[in-house]
Amino acid sequence: MEDVTDAGIYARESSYLDRYVQVGAASGRVLSVSFPDVPDADAEADHPVLDQLFEYLDGLEPITFDDTQVAMTMPTDQRAVLESVREIPYGDQVTVDTLARMTSGLDHEDDDDIILVRTALDENPTPILIPDHRVSDGPSAAPPDVEQKLRSIEEL
Repeated sequence: MEDVTDAGIYARESSYLDRYVQVGAASGRVLSVSFPDVPDADAEADHPVLDQLFEYLDGLEPITFDDTQVAMTMPTDQRAVLESVREIPYGDQVTVDTLARMTSGLDHEDDDDIILVRTALDENPTPILIPDHRVSDGPSAAPPDVEQKLRSIEEL
């Protein structure tokens, strides 16, 4: 049987974001990252991904989350977009058009493909880990004030 000892909801308050950072995890993968004002009642405070997220929020050094396993449980075309987002380096920013160009099988001149890119960004289950805040003219799954603070950390 697979080890699921880290399965659950984890949350910690961030004074920088002025809200909680909440992570849902199972089977060694992150399922969700959210930013509630009040965490789930059964949320625990200790998880390695939360530790890493708070290192990122401290902004003392670039944190890339390359080793963090994210459960990509969305339609294949959206997954391709979000995998491309994960390739945007810390401190860099791209446009929706550039992201469409970066994603195999998409045409940056096709309106449906641009809508697909925007939808994938808007429905991103793990903001920060999949850094949609690095797409300058796209929606982010993080609340606007959180998105701006993430950009500020990376000086975008």
